[in-house]
Amino acid sequence: MSILVEELKNDHNVIVEMLTEVSKLGVSSKEGRDKLISAKMGLLAHLKKEDDSLYPVLKKAAETDPSLKQALDLFVSDMEVTSKAVMQFFDKYSTGSAGTDFAKACGALFSDLKMRIWKEENILYAKYDELNK
Repeated sequence: MSILVEELKNDHNVIVEMLTEVSKLGVSSKEGRDKLISAKMGLLAHLKKEDDSLYPVLKKAAETDPSLKQALDLFVSDMEVTSKAVMQFFDKYSTGSAGTDFAKACGALFSDLKMRIWKEENILYAKYDELNK
């Protein structure tokens, strides 16, 4: 496994751990809000790392690999939807106004992120490592 993929997978673990802690603490506490903001910053840094280091390699390879190009196109469109939902979650709950829908929103966010993480690690990251043997 490449160093980049190790870092990206570690980022996933850290982000999931932070969001799990947020769901336990809630956002009505300062500690919960601080953890939520840290998770947001971690996620943004992770996305930047992917944009700067992972995707350029995959996009270059996709120039001569139509199936990879198709897969990347699907990932990009899926990521736009996922990113929008995640950022709306962060924006809504970082102020501490939780209400009764916080637990439901956490569950939906975790479900979306876990699916996205699984796809990234098993498809994109695997392809990246294959290209960088």
